[in-house]
Amino acid sequence: MYDWRYAYGSYYPRSKDAMSYWATDYPQALEMIKQAVQGERNDELFYDDLISLAPTREQKTIISSIRDDERIHNRIYRTMYRQLTGQDVPAGSGDEPYAKPSSYATGLAQALFGELGAVEKYRTIAFSLPCGPYRENVVGIIMDEQKHADKYNYLLGLTKASAR
Repeated sequence: MYDWRYAYGSYYPRSKDAMSYWATDYPQALEMIKQAVQGERNDELFYDDLISLAPTREQKTIISSIRDDERIHNRIYRTMYRQLTGQDVPAGSGDEPYAKPSSYATGLAQALFGELGAVEKYRTIAFSLPCGPYRENVVGIIMDEQKHADKYNYLLGLTKASAR
């Protein structure tokens, strides 16, 4: 008998113990989604401050596009959580405190490493969800976060070059 859980090249083991994976990691994924909602909100606030520090219109536009993506990610994670649990994400979820950037260059470096850190967290979420639309949404967010890291690397290079 064909087992649909292993369709599309799923990486889960082909045994009756495969579903025990969900028993431990799926609840962790739900908790991480709650934390991601707060993280994306903190990113949005941080990027608003970074936009105000950006020296050129081009740099403001680049950071604004990243901030707008973070707003979309926040909505995607909120919707996923509601669909998976039947509940809204509680206010104040997550443990990441918001801190304003101390300078433009420092803020760019923080943003770069924040995006890379988000990729690692979101990979854990993606691998804890079953194949299908939820995982695909998270993979799309991961790709955006990597694109954001590239853009912050570019802006950091511009800032370092103009400081010489």
